[in-house]
Amino acid sequence: MRKITNEELHRPTAEEYAHVEKMPVTVVLDNVRSLQNVGAFFRTADAFAVERILLCGITATPPNRDIHKTALGAEMTVEWKYYATTNECVEQLKAEGYTILSIEQVEGANMLQHFESEADKRYALVFGNEVLGVAQDIVDMSDGAIEIPQAGTKHSINVSVSGGVVLWSFYRDFLLRK
Repeated sequence: MRKITNEELHRPTAEEYAHVEKMPVTVVLDNVRSLQNVGAFFRTADAFAVERILLCGITATPPNRDIHKTALGAEMTVEWKYYATTNECVEQLKAEGYTILSIEQVEGANMLQHFESEADKRYALVFGNEVLGVAQDIVDMSDGAIEIPQAGTKHSINVSVSGGVVLWSFYRDFLLRK
């Protein structure tokens, strides 16, 4: 096997990417404190054609050197907006008709392997703080929750890794419908 060069991948330019069809998925970061995690979300959102990222509370915003170091420029291709509170953000998304799903371990959560996104819905996926997770009041505002199945001794995985796992699942559904 030979590795494919970047030129052979035929990735779109930033200008072309602006016109690529996006998934009907918005990412909400609820008080994510690590700038590397924020940067990783931008890079993953770019890879999976997420429509936008909404940064809430203490979550840092671009331009920022530490976000850029992980995002590798994706913070310039993925649309984003800042909200002072996650509550304000979720209320706005509900008014826009989004289905709000907290990515969290809660009673009644759908296990990711059993969840199938619906073509006629727009989703807002809420990812929480590295220590506290998604705030309980945001879970209460959500239409549901998704949990990532795990087999290890730890009770959670890194928030940006969770983002990659969940967003890939949504992107797979999106590709299958095309």
